[in-house]
Amino acid sequence: MLSTLKFTAASLFWTLCAVHGGALAQPMPQVAGFPSQPIKFVSPFPAGGGNDATTRFVTSRLSDITGQTAVVDNRGGAGGNIGAKAVADAKPDGYTVLTGQVSLMAVNPALYASPGFDPLKNFIPITQANAAPLALVVASNSALKTFADLAAQTKVPGGRVTYATPGNGTLSHLVGVVLEKDSALPMTHVPYKGAAPAITDLLGNQVDVLITSTASVSSFIQNGKMRALAVTSPRRIGVFAKVPTLEELGLRNTTFEDWYGFFAPAGTPPERVAYLHDSIVRSLKTPEVTKLITEGGSEVVANSSAAFAAQLKEDIARWSRVVKLSGAKVD
Repeated sequence: MLSTLKFTAASLFWTLCAVHGGALAQPMPQVAGFPSQPIKFVSPFPAGGGNDATTRFVTSRLSDITGQTAVVDNRGGAGGNIGAKAVADAKPDGYTVLTGQVSLMAVNPALYASPGFDPLKNFIPITQANAAPLALVVASNSALKTFADLAAQTKVPGGRVTYATPGNGTLSHLVGVVLEKDSALPMTHVPYKGAAPAITDLLGNQVDVLITSTASVSSFIQNGKMRALAVTSPRRIGVFAKVPTLEELGLRNTTFEDWYGFFAPAGTPPERVAYLHDSIVRSLKTPEVTKLITEGGSEVVANSSAAFAAQLKEDIARWSRVVKLSGAKVD
C-alpha cells in the first residue's frame, strides 16, 4: 500500500509541476455555451495505475484550457467494464468522458460474455493519447536479473514462476498467454484489480513478475525499486531505452502496443466532441504533459477522432482473434 501511495504522490507531484512549470495555456472559447460546468473523466481502474496517471496528466492542464474544472473519477472493477458501462449510460452532453485503453475497448468485448457495453456502438472516440509497450518487470531484489533468467526458471522442475497483471482479460494477461503458448514459457497467472495492487505485491515479493503498462511502472524503474526485463514495443523508448524488446530477444510475433484514449458517450453532439478533442489534444501537446508521457515510456499520439476510430476497429479485430486463440473467457 505504501508503494502505491508513493507512486500516486509522485504522479500528483509531477502533475502539479506540469501545471505551474510553464506559461498557462490561453482558454479556448466556448462552443454554444459549452462547457459551462466541470467535466468528469472516468478512469475505470483504481488510482495509481497507468490509466489513472494518464488521465491526471491530461486533466492537469484542462482547467486552463477550458476554463472549467476537470474531475477524475476512479471506478475500478471487472477489468474496467464497470467504469466503461457507467460512461456508456451517462447523459451524452460532453460532461462525462471515459479514459479507455486497448484491454478495455478492444479485448474485453471478446473476452467477457457480457461486458455491459459495445465499444463501437456506445462510444465516440475523441483522441488517442499515446502509444506504449507493455513491460515485464521484477522487484529490484529479485533473483531474476534478465529475461534469460526468467525463461530458464520456467523450465526448472518445480520452478514455478508467477506473473501478475492488472486483471483477467487485460492486454497484460493476453501477452502472458502468448508467452506461455507461443514462446513455451509456462507461468502461473495472478490477476489483480488494477496495476496498483499488483505493484504492491510485486514489491513485497508476493509474485515473481509483473506485466503491465510502462506508464504504471516507469517511476519505479527510475527510482531503482524495479528492474525491467523486456518490453513489447517494436523499438526502445523513453526510460526503457536500455531494455531489450521481446523481438530482439528472439521471440517472434511479440510486438504489442498499449494505448490510452478518450471517449464520449454515443449521442454526444458533434460540436462538443470536437471541443473535447481540441482541448485534450492541446493539453497533450503542452511541453509539460508531453514530457510526463514520454518519461513514462510512451509516445504522444493526439490523433483525429476518425484516425482513432480506425485504430480501434483494427485493434478489436486483432485482439478478438488473440482471445479466440488463447481460449480465455471471463463470465
